[in-house]
Amino acid sequence: MKYTPHKGVVIDDNYKILYFTMKTFIIAAVSADGFIAKDSNHPAFWTSKEDKKRFVELTRQAGIVIMGSQTYKTLPRALKERTNIVYSRTHQTLEGALVTQDDPHTLLAKLEAQGATEAAICGGSQIYSMFLKAQVVQKIYLTIEPLLFGKGISLFNEACNIHLELKSSETTPTGTLLLEYNVRYTGAPEVKHLP
Repeated sequence: MKYTPHKGVVIDDNYKILYFTMKTFIIAAVSADGFIAKDSNHPAFWTSKEDKKRFVELTRQAGIVIMGSQTYKTLPRALKERTNIVYSRTHQTLEGALVTQDDPHTLLAKLEAQGATEAAICGGSQIYSMFLKAQVVQKIYLTIEPLLFGKGISLFNEACNIHLELKSSETTPTGTLLLEYNVRYTGAPEVKHLP
């Protein structure tokens, strides 16, 4: 059985989203050798001013930022002018954030039921992988910084087979590469995204 709990979303009996209109994107920065951080304590603000500007613009536009508790702990405080949602295995209270353990489909359905239209997935690698695996991400905004870490935390923590379509690219005077990709899922049932 399919039902529509609110405009734009069709959910099956297991609360899996079959159709939805909410836009969900990953926003991430990596070193030139593909790492989002040196380790789990590495502050989130190691990137260029161009990346920071794009991050602020896109996440404020979305209005909702979703991240893991380790990523949240690298921030000096909750991100202003955005609803901060943090995944945590424990039911801890985090100042300025809503804590969740919902799977991506359930969380996005709840957010859309509350009137949300867009969400930014802000890391770390486990959260990026979880949302990509759930096939709810339509875009990836990726910044490649001209730095080498040598070792660190990868963008994703699971193997995946995702095709990307380059929508735009920009190289800054300092060599930072700002990329925008559309996500094309292969090898799994497709979740429909309505325009």
